[in-house]
Amino acid sequence: MHGGEPAGPASPWRAPLTWRILLVAARVLTAPVCRLRVTGALPAALRSGPAILAANHIGPFDPVAITAACRVMRIAPRLMATGGLFRAPVVGSVMRAAGHIRVNRRQADVADALAHVTDALAGCALVLGYPEGRITLDPGMWPERGKTGLARVALRTGAPVVPVAQWGAHEVMAWGGAGAMFATLLRSLFRRPVVRVHFGLPVDLSDLNEATPGAAQRATDRIIDAITAELKPLRPDEPRLPRYIDYRRPVSLQRRHR
Repeated sequence: MHGGEPAGPASPWRAPLTWRILLVAARVLTAPVCRLRVTGALPAALRSGPAILAANHIGPFDPVAITAACRVMRIAPRLMATGGLFRAPVVGSVMRAAGHIRVNRRQADVADALAHVTDALAGCALVLGYPEGRITLDPGMWPERGKTGLARVALRTGAPVVPVAQWGAHEVMAWGGAGAMFATLLRSLFRRPVVRVHFGLPVDLSDLNEATPGAAQRATDRIIDAITAELKPLRPDEPRLPRYIDYRRPVSLQRRHR
């Protein structure tokens, strides 16, 4: 199998060696800069797929934190990642070798990613994606209104959707600029902020039919609601605004979730 663009696999997907090495590396690399706390569980029936893990996205470091959390959980999901990573030298080759799925956002072929996710699920893989489609710009860093892509795949395939909430990775690495990112990462070597990742219970979408108008949006709202519900206990002392605010980070209310 050639990562990112499967052609309907017929047998259960097994994580390539490249991805298994990266999972271990993420767990090793997170230890010096944060204290990772992984909670929740993934039912045994879902651990080998097919299932969709839907996570909130709060900063540039949280994909590393979630990868490390997956290592702790002993799972190896295929990641949905922006096409820019696949176009980058070296990184793109690694992403393809690891079997991840390319998402060309704001391009004509963006819908192709959904076919690749469908194929991945047909091969009994776990797939991890961000239903918001970007790092949240909500001032409180709560999940934004989601895109419907993952929900449409879930309704079409019947694959369970597991909400994954994470908090704290925004303190490890700042939003923008190489200098700011490096400075905050260096500071994290001394502060080691707590990063929490929680795997919740599957979202009930059983009453929704893909052919019904509006079903994909209702499913998306349920997924975002579930992620939000799992996120609340991770930040009990920060109910409205985060304690740590990166003033370089842009904010917007345009896609605030209800």
